[in-house]
Amino acid sequence: MFALGEARARLGDTNGAAEAFRASLIADPADVQGAEGRLGLLERGAPPFDLPRAYVARLFDDYAERFDRHLVEELAYRGPALIAAAIDAAAPGRRFVRALDLGCGTGLAGAPLRARVERFEGVDLSPAMLAKARERGLYDALQAADIVDHLQQFCAAFDLIVAADALAYFGDLQPVFAAMAAALAPGGLLAFTVETFAGEGYRLSETMRFVHAPAYVEACAAAAGLSGIVVDAAPARREKGVEVPGLTAVYAG
Repeated sequence: MFALGEARARLGDTNGAAEAFRASLIADPADVQGAEGRLGLLERGAPPFDLPRAYVARLFDDYAERFDRHLVEELAYRGPALIAAAIDAAAPGRRFVRALDLGCGTGLAGAPLRARVERFEGVDLSPAMLAKARERGLYDALQAADIVDHLQQFCAAFDLIVAADALAYFGDLQPVFAAMAAALAPGGLLAFTVETFAGEGYRLSETMRFVHAPAYVEACAAAAGLSGIVVDAAPARREKGVEVPGLTAVYAG
């Protein structure tokens, strides 16, 4: 039914596509195909709070083999480099005892950060992506888990938490910011990239990634007790040859 929904959407049959996506959700409540997001885009109502974890895991399991080449060569992805530069600006020369890479994927963020971290851990939903990260040999521990669930196992445990491109799969940032803040040690740093738009709150884009208003990001961080040190408007990737607006930020716990 999901494929039927996509076909109808391409033909401009909005009602028929929505009907097929609803049927897909009934047949697959875990929503591995992402029908809820597609339905939200069609109906243009309130965006979902986030994307189904089963969908994100399947998406990146399928993507793992070509992920690095596609992201770096075709999308000009530079999130890890931007984060490393922001950390340098916020805390020149600082070394970190224990760091956590959220949504670590194949480990692209590991290379620019490994040298300044004593123990580097990563978490991701996709086992296939984690297998690629393991091959890099940059992490001391890797865990297949939901980001928020994983963070909630720790209290004041990390003096650096990194989220390079991971927040694009969360609409409502309040739960993830609260979990990140709780897992940060006193004086710890949170460094992340996020895609932005000129609006309010957040919305799901046509690429099935969430974009967030800068003021919304700031409000969620402040509500979690985090204070901004470095917040720069800096696109981390391109989409169809066009720079995607974004922020690179470092906040202190």
